Amino acid sequence: MSDIGAYQGATEAPHEAGFGDYVQLLKPRVMSLVVFTALVGLLVAPVGLHPVEGFAAILFIALGAGASGALNMWWDADIDQVMKRTQRRPVPAGKVQAGEALAVGLGLSGISVVMLGLATNLMAAALLAFTIFFYAVVYSMWLKRSTPQNIVIGGAAGAFPPMIGWVAVTGSVSLEAFLMFALIFMWTPPHFWALALFMKEDYHAAGVPMLTVTHGRKATRAHILAYTLLLVPVALGVAMTSIGGPFTLAVAVVLNAWFVIGAFRIWRRDEVMAEADKYAVEKAFFRVSLLYLFLHFAAFLVELALKSAGLGGW
Repeated sequence: MSDIGAYQGATEAPHEAGFGDYVQLLKPRVMSLVVFTALVGLLVAPVGLHPVEGFAAILFIALGAGASGALNMWWDADIDQVMKRTQRRPVPAGKVQAGEALAVGLGLSGISVVMLGLATNLMAAALLAFTIFFYAVVYSMWLKRSTPQNIVIGGAAGAFPPMIGWVAVTGSVSLEAFLMFALIFMWTPPHFWALALFMKEDYHAAGVPMLTVTHGRKATRAHILAYTLLLVPVALGVAMTSIGGPFTLAVAVVLNAWFVIGAFRIWRRDEVMAEADKYAVEKAFFRVSLLYLFLHFAAFLVELALKSAGLGGW
């Protein structure tokens, strides 16, 4: 980071950080999505895992996600201070020193990877280690500031948790695990580009080459529609695997029709329309995108319950 040294010198914490500040350092909102998707991956796997081992696996995956968040906040301290959306994070707000964030991130990284390996298997631990590295180094340190494809490639980091959960149980990667990964991977660009549409000035001020900054909002709207259409066959495909069934397929059809309609509405808009209603359509699509992913993974759990009752599955 070009000015991290200057930043660190200017952000000595004015008071001792509290417990809540360190919790926020771990990005609890992001962590909650990681925990949920990892739990689904673990539960829908074809073999069982002892409840204690399962709890340990989810705990250490969550710690790994928190470690990634802390490392990201350490590295992005300078741009977080510029962006309105991130100014209140612990490091730019002066509640936690940048060096402390780095120490927490590195410490939790080591603990989470080693303990997941001991609790489950080495492949799951290696996948968690790669995920932390990918988010902290490949995405945060390289892609985010160098290419408008940052969120496309970097989205892989957020797509790994269900695969890690699956591998923690089975010790291997399967088609189902890959498709759960692909579902999140393809969902990530339209989700974040919708946010970027009504937060463009933040990214512009911070010098982050988000697609809205480098190619403009019109191109971003077209990309949202394109990736949403590419997402549909992935969502329908995972519903046709062993973790899916009639219920999951029905949910996928409804959710993807809803999502495509929202993306089409965004594609049809221009800046006059968007400014007139203060980007209401874009903000609504962003909120729907969160619900979209949650309901998809919740459907896998419902299908699992139906199968247990002899009512679901193919």
